[in-house]
Amino acid sequence: MGDLTPREGIEDIMPYKAGEAKIAGRETAIKLSANETPLGPSPRARQAFLDAAKSLEIYPDGGYGALRTAIARRYGLDADRLVCGNGSDELFHLLAQAFLGKGDEAIHTEHGFAVYAIATRAAGGTPVEVPEQNLTTDVDAILAAVTDRTRIVFIANPNNPTGTYVPIDEVKRLQAGLPADVLLVLDAAYAEYVQRNDYEAGLEVVATSQNVAMTRTFSKVHGLAALRIGWAYGPQTVVDALNRVRGPFNVSGPAQAAAIAAIEDTGHVARAVEHNEKALVAMTRQIEALGIEVVPAVANFLLLRFSGDKGRTAQAADAYLRSQGLILRSTASYKLPDCLRLTIGLDEHNALAVSALRRFMAGETA
Repeated sequence: MGDLTPREGIEDIMPYKAGEAKIAGRETAIKLSANETPLGPSPRARQAFLDAAKSLEIYPDGGYGALRTAIARRYGLDADRLVCGNGSDELFHLLAQAFLGKGDEAIHTEHGFAVYAIATRAAGGTPVEVPEQNLTTDVDAILAAVTDRTRIVFIANPNNPTGTYVPIDEVKRLQAGLPADVLLVLDAAYAEYVQRNDYEAGLEVVATSQNVAMTRTFSKVHGLAALRIGWAYGPQTVVDALNRVRGPFNVSGPAQAAAIAAIEDTGHVARAVEHNEKALVAMTRQIEALGIEVVPAVANFLLLRFSGDKGRTAQAADAYLRSQGLILRSTASYKLPDCLRLTIGLDEHNALAVSALRRFMAGETA
């Protein structure tokens, strides 16, 4: 009898590290590290959650029919081609579980979301990392990395933590270049924020293809991160596979109720997008004026790159900002050690962040 050990490959997984929420020694802090909406959820969603709490002894709808109907109505989709999950994270794991086996490969990009590699390894597959071009998904690099063992390609569009995106024509070119037995997974967690004419989250590509699935989340613009709820839209083959491997009640009743109210409150979403777009433009201009490089972004966060001149490194900036009660996200684990990711917050919090960065660039230290 040997010692108890996890399955091969599990110990190769680097545990996911979420954005921090507290600063040691401080009672309060301004959290700009997890890309949460500063406007919070729709009041209707909050009330729906509270109403659902009156019947916590009842199992939720395991097929979340009302929620799928609400999503389908909002985007003009076939509700039978929707699957919901405990956040997009669970959907990535389910996709990997359903379509990867030992020896299979899943491609992700150089600075892509960390959960892609985790889900791949957890399913027994091998993650294959491909380089990006100017911190942006490189379709040619992905196509060049496809082998007979490739089964999934994960791309985030917009990407996290870079905030960059690829136009829908590039997504279509990627799909057209993939073998029919390779599943393209489009992670569109930040789609609602994008204000570009050449961007589309992937609804059309999914509708017209048999090897593309798109995931969305209620954690970002809808402000329901604490409830953990996301959804996937895909061909019937993918939907059927996910429904076979998912848990019977993988989305709680209160989460379903809040999500339905959230997606129906289009006015709240519009206000969140409007606030973000104005702040994104203003923050980019103000921070660039301080001599800090800002990667052009289309989501609800900015990637700030520090030159390192005169000790102005990302690590020093992080330490100084924390001393001022501000938490940004280190991106060292995303192979961007010279950068910090800054979530767009309330106007007053954004102003405090810019002011602190100004003092840091002027030479103040923690």
